[in-house]
Amino acid sequence: MFDLLAKGGVLVIPILLCSVFALAIFLERLIRFARLRKRGAGLAKKVVALIQSGDDAGAIEASVQSNSPMGYVLSQAMEVKDKERETLETVIVHATEEQVRDLSSYLQALATIGNITPLLGLLGTVIGMIKAFMVIQEMGGKVNAAVLAGGIWEAMLTTALGLSVALPIILAHSYLVSRVNQYEARLQDGAITFMKAVIQ
Repeated sequence: MFDLLAKGGVLVIPILLCSVFALAIFLERLIRFARLRKRGAGLAKKVVALIQSGDDAGAIEASVQSNSPMGYVLSQAMEVKDKERETLETVIVHATEEQVRDLSSYLQALATIGNITPLLGLLGTVIGMIKAFMVIQEMGGKVNAAVLAGGIWEAMLTTALGLSVALPIILAHSYLVSRVNQYEARLQDGAITFMKAVIQ
């Protein structure tokens, strides 16, 4: 395998590095989402119940102690819950967007890696083909088919490698984006539950 990759040229190295970086990002986000899976579940209803019972301090404490995106949004909303509706909505929207940005960390980098790896592979193939045709020119066009075919398949190794790396990265990116969208929808549902309780 290593001998085969070595024949692909120098661009095999950045393609492999891209795969390592992409895997690191994917695993980091998976761990992050796994830790948040149960945090904040049912928090909005709990906070609303505390507010309705007159325990605002308890509602704030529950939000902060949850250490979750939902808890952050609700704790920010609690600080302005007695102010006008426009202020409350602005704070909730800002807090929600802030948490979504945090959840989306590194996803743009993952998308970029997924986009450039096939291009790196294509560039490697083009460079390899240029070298192959330079050899043909130097030999005055007297090259047998075996020599030409050998040069071409070695040149195309980087394209195959680039596509092999890019496809799982694109799938991983789509999966992580769907997870972020789920969290965003959950935050919005919690915010609506909170606003219905505090806005008369």
